[in-house]
Amino acid sequence: MIIVPEREISGLVSATDCFTAVEQVFAAMARKSAYNFPVIREAIGHADALYGFKSGFDRESLALGLKSGGFWPRNFEKALPNHQSTVFLFDADTGRCRAMVGGNLLTALRTAAASAVSIKYLARQDAKVLGIIGAGHQSVFQLRAALEQRPFEKIVGWNRHPQALSRLEAVAAERNIPFEAVNLDRLGAEADVIITIASSFAPILMANQVRPGTHLACMGTDTRGKQEVETDLVAAATVFTDETKQSVTIGEAQHAVGKGLLAAAEIVEIGAVINGDHPGRISATEITLFDGTGVGLQDLAVASAVVDLALAKGVAIKVDF
Repeated sequence: MIIVPEREISGLVSATDCFTAVEQVFAAMARKSAYNFPVIREAIGHADALYGFKSGFDRESLALGLKSGGFWPRNFEKALPNHQSTVFLFDADTGRCRAMVGGNLLTALRTAAASAVSIKYLARQDAKVLGIIGAGHQSVFQLRAALEQRPFEKIVGWNRHPQALSRLEAVAAERNIPFEAVNLDRLGAEADVIITIASSFAPILMANQVRPGTHLACMGTDTRGKQEVETDLVAAATVFTDETKQSVTIGEAQHAVGKGLLAAAEIVEIGAVINGDHPGRISATEITLFDGTGVGLQDLAVASAVVDLALAKGVAIKVDF
């Protein structure tokens, strides 16, 4: 069995590697040659933690396995990332465990890659202002990935605790792009693309705060009950997602579907846009919304890439298991 420790990940895989892996697996999902298994995600009744499993199989790449982990909100006090996860890969021909890969950084990178894919295919080509709601650990990865997709000229940000926006301001400074902390009204009025990456159980962004032509990448809702944007905003948008089944059960669309404001059949899996089977955005005034629920196949795709890179660079640990 191959082990790739968490400490090795940053030196092995790039944001571009993750973008390519996620884009390819979304396309495979749309071709029905890759599929996710049912998600298990539960509050465990200890340390306020959410814990679960995401798994799947890609018949094209033969990636088979699962990611085990979750969200421990008190880890900040212990100088640990709140998100903790490990990816296990299995040999599709024999069922033997092939690899164990540290999943913390990979989770942040693959989540950012998914929103970046949505920006590539759904945001207006003339998008100039990027808005970010949320300034937690994953927000920096989101910002860096988004900046590769459009020549943004300004970044605006909002967070419940404004002091945390300094991490986004630092990234903006690296790229010589102006950054401004704003209220939600201004963010919606100025931003052409809005990324939401907040762990929220109540809507933060309202429909009347978003102007026509905006693309939203809603990346923080991955559990039943979570919600980042108002249901009326979801209903007013053309909704795309990574996987419809997750979108309507644990994603941002769960509330609009539950209220009868949106039908599951109206939601488009982004792989169809990547494959050219759906046009994506059809007008400059259309509001597009990507409901990024986070699918197991994303984790397997990036973990598989990491294993290949670790073997090629000689940093993989091999054990008899």
